[in-house]
Amino acid sequence: MLAKTDWAHLIPHQGAMSLLDAVVAWNESTIHALSETHALAEHPLRGSDGLHAVHLAEYGAQAMAVHGALLAREHGATDVRPGRLVSLRDVSLDVEYVDPSQGRLDVHAERLYADVSGAQYSFRVEQNGRMLVSGRAAVIHPSP
Repeated sequence: MLAKTDWAHLIPHQGAMSLLDAVVAWNESTIHALSETHALAEHPLRGSDGLHAVHLAEYGAQAMAVHGALLAREHGATDVRPGRLVSLRDVSLDVEYVDPSQGRLDVHAERLYADVSGAQYSFRVEQNGRMLVSGRAAVIHPSP
């Protein structure tokens, strides 16, 4: 398990918008992260009715960012290239709002393709073994 202090400095998401709490496991193609930030009353994406499930795509995107940063560090990069989320595809919402009383979120992402210009991932967010959201996302790395 990697604590947030081990990787938080590698990604651009900071403060209240840093939504993941820990990395359970990762390898060359996948990452499994945990979060309990969905239960925070001051969650930056929470509306008057709660945290809408569509916002869980941001959890998937942050898992992608952490995965890419960990890979870059593993391969000797001293500076992680920033990325921009450019598309979400085949997003399936199995709930409308996230129930904070049901426990932590398990965030999974799998790298489907990557090169120097960007990457594509599939992601899913589960709570107590129940699928909440799944989909695919693409990120590009802008030229310096």
